[in-house]
Amino acid sequence: MAKYQEDVKALLEQIGGKANIQAVSHCMTRMRFVLVDPKKANEKAIEAIPSVKGTFTQAGQYQVIIGNDVANFYQEFTKYAGIEGVSKDAVKSAAKTNQNPLQRIMGALGEIFAPIIPALICGGLVLGFRNIIGEVDLLNGRTQSLADVSQFWAGMYSFLWLIGEAIFHFLPVGITWSITKKMGTTQILGIVLGLTLISPQLLNGFSVATTPASEIPVWDFGFAQVQMIGYQGQVVAAILAGFVLVYLEKFFKKICPEVISMVVVPFCALVPAVLIAHTVVGPIGWQIGDFIANIVNMGLNSNFKLLFAALFGLFYAPIVMTGLHHMTNAIDSQLVNTYDGTNLWPMIALSNIAQGSAVLAMSILQKRNERAQQVNIPACISCYLGVTEPALFGVNLKYGFPLVCGMIGSACAAMISIGTNVTAISIGVGGLPGILSIYPEYWLNFLLAMAVAIVVPFVLTFIVGSRKLSREDRVLESSPAVTETAAPTVVEAPTASSPIILKAICDGRTLPLSEVPDEVFSQGVMGEGMAFEPTGDTIYAPADAEVSVVMEDSRHACGLALADGTELLIHIGIDTVDMNGDGFTLFVHEGDKVRAGDKLITFSPDKIAAAGHPKTTVFIVTEPSGHENMTFNTGIDVQHGATVSAVLE
Repeated sequence: MAKYQEDVKALLEQIGGKANIQAVSHCMTRMRFVLVDPKKANEKAIEAIPSVKGTFTQAGQYQVIIGNDVANFYQEFTKYAGIEGVSKDAVKSAAKTNQNPLQRIMGALGEIFAPIIPALICGGLVLGFRNIIGEVDLLNGRTQSLADVSQFWAGMYSFLWLIGEAIFHFLPVGITWSITKKMGTTQILGIVLGLTLISPQLLNGFSVATTPASEIPVWDFGFAQVQMIGYQGQVVAAILAGFVLVYLEKFFKKICPEVISMVVVPFCALVPAVLIAHTVVGPIGWQIGDFIANIVNMGLNSNFKLLFAALFGLFYAPIVMTGLHHMTNAIDSQLVNTYDGTNLWPMIALSNIAQGSAVLAMSILQKRNERAQQVNIPACISCYLGVTEPALFGVNLKYGFPLVCGMIGSACAAMISIGTNVTAISIGVGGLPGILSIYPEYWLNFLLAMAVAIVVPFVLTFIVGSRKLSREDRVLESSPAVTETAAPTVVEAPTASSPIILKAICDGRTLPLSEVPDEVFSQGVMGEGMAFEPTGDTIYAPADAEVSVVMEDSRHACGLALADGTELLIHIGIDTVDMNGDGFTLFVHEGDKVRAGDKLITFSPDKIAAAGHPKTTVFIVTEPSGHENMTFNTGIDVQHGATVSAVLE
């Protein structure tokens, strides 16, 4: 009799039967379904199945969390249901059919901009610092800047523009590269296309408005002339050009014989793409980009701007939780390049601060709840530095009222920001350091808005929380922290009552599980644990164990079973299953015996970053096997095989 026979039968019935399954696959912990009609899935009944640890829907996929033994469950399920599983890419592709057009557009924009965002943030900080040293008159009676009185700072002011220009003027190169990467076509062709949009042979796009039409250079083909205009800083034009190249390359790959494909396809794809970019989609994209920027700018500067700001500030945090916030990156970039600044982005920074302030109030309210503090404090710091997911999913959404209080504070701060015309030089760090990206003449206004974003959510959350939080939520003692010097000795085959010492699985820094940007892990659905931010590229065994499961195709995760039945899960990166093993090397296989410190997996941090995924590595105790007290050493720097990362008692 199959191990999961009854659970498999129940899942198939409650998910709507075989006819309701469009596609199914699995990763290290979850079954991933694309359902014909998601409404037919009986969520409560599914979550009541003994093998199921939880469910959620993401990006059109209905995901059922099973745990380390998901591979065996999956095999039994597909055999019983009489269906064939498909690849994760096929499931991802099929899932898009369950998304409305807006969700698909937002998802595509998110995937395009994800690899570019670090550069945009860096550029924002560079321009902000450059503005401080060269544009703000701080000296000699506020008549001269640092660059005016110091040759060093004058040189630095000039030097920093090298980076600022590369990021913002040459942005089309990054966009066209990212599109080809996302679509799986030749990335170097995307880079070349981007370069043809900002070539020095062309009239700089920022000079077009001040150049008489008669002086704009042209390509003269005899029967027609094409203006030689660059698309520096243009977002929509670059996106359209990138997709033209992608579909031309896919078309010619499809019809071209393999033997001459290497020569014919790049030529037939790139040359027409460049021509179409400069004659059709470039000018159209320029107009669309300007239209979007003008509409948003009008909304932010109209008689209804305070209402617009209030609504944007109120709903931005929930928008982040849906993933639709990616659209703002494109709009901000277009505003920066059209109007030399954006007053949309300051409201985003203020929303992040507001949600962080709600968490700060929760931290004060739960100061005697040590376990909650392990979530609250890192989430608050992360939020104030511009990363809101740990706060949103780990704290505010969990309790509900902190999220609402943060939204109210964000709306109030947004109205002050727009009402006083606060403008950012560009996208920056979306939290307290965001002031560095604000034009100096608006610093006081932004500081006032920041004060409101801090005070209002904090006060509201504190007042509401004082009445709503139970004593159990506010007071909970946890086991004492573990120190390496007091760590018990590892034994070969511990009993259920013996403590187990687990060493660090990599070099780096440890994080609370709540900071993992994946709600299945951060909310402890899979079990208690911790996370590592690796500084190296190798994962090691934390103790003597048997390899219970590995993902042979994606190579990004493995499960370990200790001698007493305790089971561990190591998962490298977030959503790295989509990389299909690229950048990962397995050194173990299912059934192998490993000793503490043995090499398990190596990975490429660069490839993970290029794929747009965090390299945060999750370490979960999926089966505690009688260990009721588990202590995880978080917030410290660790070395693999030397530092104690966890003790199970």
